[in-house]
Amino acid sequence: MGLPSGGTAASSSAVVGEQPASKPWYAGRPQPPESGWERVLELFRKDELNSYPEETVNICKATFTAGIIGLVYGGIPGFLNAKKRYIQQSDAEMYYNRLDAVQSAHRAALRGFIRYGWRWSWRVAAFVAIFNTVSISLSVYRDKSSLSHFVAAGALTGGLFRFHLGLGGFVAGSIFGALLGVPAGGLVMVMQNLAGETLLERRRRERRELYERQLIEWNTNLSITKNISKETDDYVQRGTEERDD
Repeated sequence: MGLPSGGTAASSSAVVGEQPASKPWYAGRPQPPESGWERVLELFRKDELNSYPEETVNICKATFTAGIIGLVYGGIPGFLNAKKRYIQQSDAEMYYNRLDAVQSAHRAALRGFIRYGWRWSWRVAAFVAIFNTVSISLSVYRDKSSLSHFVAAGALTGGLFRFHLGLGGFVAGSIFGALLGVPAGGLVMVMQNLAGETLLERRRRERRELYERQLIEWNTNLSITKNISKETDDYVQRGTEERDD
């Protein structure tokens, strides 16, 4: 038998160059997060649908709602007090007409609403954001829900808000926050139990389903790649035998 033609040799060389590398792309077998830190980091990562976990979305929603509540809670009294104070202090001022006087009082009241509303809004929003982030992170890290997580989150949040008052303020804020965390945590746990499935249980189920889908996809890709590699090796071996003959 004669030597293979130049086209056959070139094809064999091309096939050899296309052989899989020593560490193919399918080498990473999917593994579910085992450590607590891996589960916590998952809270701040987008999933395959390019969306954040439900816990993270709930933290954002609760923070926004708390900001609105704080704005209303601090803004309405600030509006009324600023308007009343302006009327009391403007007896000697001159106005063009009654409409000008009313508009001036409303502008003063609006400034009071913005000033005191913002002061309450960002504080309440920050308190809720820190409290929810700490409590949810503790639950995800330990992979279970407990009232102590809410107590610890309340103590940490209250202490941070009174840290500028010194050690005494930090301790007092921590005690107040811990006491506040008991009813808040109890209410959240009762609502989740009434729903039939807690967020942790749902997250555990979704994580298991995702891992099973990734494992099936990984096994399928591995099987396809092995078949391609086997066919390529057979083709190269046949080309080598023909060249030797």
